[in-house]
Formats: sequence, structure tokens, C-alpha cells
Amino acid sequence: MTKLKMGIIGVGGIAQGRHIPAYQKLQEKVELIAVHDIDVERAKEVSRRYNIPQVFEHYQDLFAAVDAVTICTPNKFHAEAAIAALEAGVHVLCEKPMAVSVEECERMIAAARKTKKLLAIAYHYRFTDAGKVAKEAVKANEIGDPLVTRVQALRRRKVPGWGVFTNKELQGGGSLIDYGCHFLDLALWLLDKSEPVEVMGSTYNRLSKTPGQINEWGSFNPETFNVDDHVSAYIKFADGASMLFECSWAANIKEDTNHLSISGSAGGLNVFPFELYKPNFGTFVTSEAKAELNEEAAGYHQAENFVDSCLGNAELVVKPEQALMVTKVIEAIYESSETGTSVKLN
Repeated sequence: MTKLKMGIIGVGGIAQGRHIPAYQKLQEKVELIAVHDIDVERAKEVSRRYNIPQVFEHYQDLFAAVDAVTICTPNKFHAEAAIAALEAGVHVLCEKPMAVSVEECERMIAAARKTKKLLAIAYHYRFTDAGKVAKEAVKANEIGDPLVTRVQALRRRKVPGWGVFTNKELQGGGSLIDYGCHFLDLALWLLDKSEPVEVMGSTYNRLSKTPGQINEWGSFNPETFNVDDHVSAYIKFADGASMLFECSWAANIKEDTNHLSISGSAGGLNVFPFELYKPNFGTFVTSEAKAELNEEAAGYHQAENFVDSCLGNAELVVKPEQALMVTKVIEAIYESSETGTSVKLN
């Protein structure tokens, strides 16, 4: 069996915590053969630790050795690296978010179409058991037409104090573009044919700019903190549906909350954990499933889908056009917060 030759661009936490372990479990299908990082010594260390034979100082030189790459750089460099890889004839799995702007996402899609190479975005929540069961329930018309979707991706005090997460220049934003994007993508995927048309949003960072805050995930400088730590939005859809969206790294709430629910014309569902609500038999019936937010397994299934798709044996679950819509909504939330007005999407 022909194996897919895989390279990793950026060998930080997400590469070592999710992507490399997933590919190592898929050794019958994929061979990890090359890594690149701007910190060459770190790339060499990862090469030794995971027995990856080749290290490249410049990622452009890596393309000739591989069939596909997984991009794990700061967000600012997603588009640049992805387009270069696609133009070199290499398939791309790019970490979320797709890019820091709609314009960059559109250029990535244009490159993929021109070169006829695959471009996937790592929205791995779609591969969770709960996400997959919810998708099947929606496809089976268990909830009818979606009416109101509620999303809360809330962390009480978990500002990432490592890496470049709080660097607006490199990341493009904070809690929304880093964490909320997962739930936004999953919600839009479940809503499927409902097209977002207007967004009203507000972003905040007052808590993280206040000195002496408690933080469970390391330390950061409140004086230079310039990204969002709490975001709320109201999203309207062309079919009349709406979404109430909220995410945070820091908020004065009782506890962390992962919530995604849809109330439809025939029933409703909750994703984490999965429950289905239906008015039947003259009463209200709740159905449950053993389906959870199992991120480690989701990372494996994400890698498997990308590898199988590159080998021609599957279809991408996360398509770049869908990831583009996530970025359109994110960009609109930020714009709405800055202008104080709603933003209409083309």
C-alpha cells in the first residue's frame, strides 16, 4: 500500500499534542518524514523525539520531500504557508482558524482550485462523537427547520499564558479566533443550509487588562493585552433562523461551559452531551446517547479523514469554503464591535 508522505510546518504544542500522535497511529497509511520550525533547534529536538528523519530550515524546501503538509504556525502565516504548499503541488491540512482575514481565505481557496490539491482546515470538533451524532440527527430531520441556536464556549479564567495566543499581530484576535471558532464552525456545520446574512457583535478585554487577575493557564502581561477575552454576538440567517453566540477566556461566571443547542420546528438537540428533545405521545421525550467532546479521538479521526482523502479513499469532512464562512462571521463580529453597528455579509 502506498503511504502518504507527511511534513509538519510548525512543531509547537498543537503539532506535538494532536497532529503528530494522530499520524503515528496511522502508520499503515501515512509516513511522517519531515518537520520545519523557525526555531531550528526545536525542530531537531522534535525530529529526534518522534523519529522523523528530515528537518528543514526553510519550509519551501520541505515540499519536494512530501505529498502533504500539516500547518501549525501562528495564524498570521497560515495563508502564506498554505498557498506556497498548494502551488508546490502539496495537499494541506491547516490548523484553525483558516486565516486571519476573509481575503486570505479566498486566496487559499483559489490556490487549491487552481492546483487541484486538497485544502482542509482543522476544525476537529466535527469529529467528536457528539458532533457526529448531532449531524446525523439534523440530516434525519429530527429537529425540522432550525429556529434558534445557542452557543456558549465559556472559560472562567483560562487565558493561554504561553506561546503567542495573546499577540494580536500574530494571531489576529483572542478568545473568538482561538476557541470560539470551534463552536462557531460546529454550529454552522449543523445548520448546514442556513446562510448567515447579518451579524451584531461585541468584544471585551477589560478583565484581562486589570492587574492581579487570577488565571489558571499561566501568566501574561495585562498592560500589553490587546485581544478579546470575552465575545458575544447575534447572528441572523437568510431563512429566518438566529444564533445567540458567546465565548470567553475570562469571564465572571460560576464555571466553564461548553454548550451548543438548536431549537427547531419539530424538535431540539443539545450537543455536549448529546440529547434529543421531541414532543411525542402527548408529552416531552428526551433521548440520550453516549457521545461526548472526546478531543483526542477527534484529532485521530480528523487526521484519518485528511490522509484517506489525500489517498483518494474519502471526502474531506471540513471543506475550505465552509471554513471561509466561519472566518466571514468572525471578521464581521470584530467589525461590528469596532463600528457599533450590525454587519451584513455578502
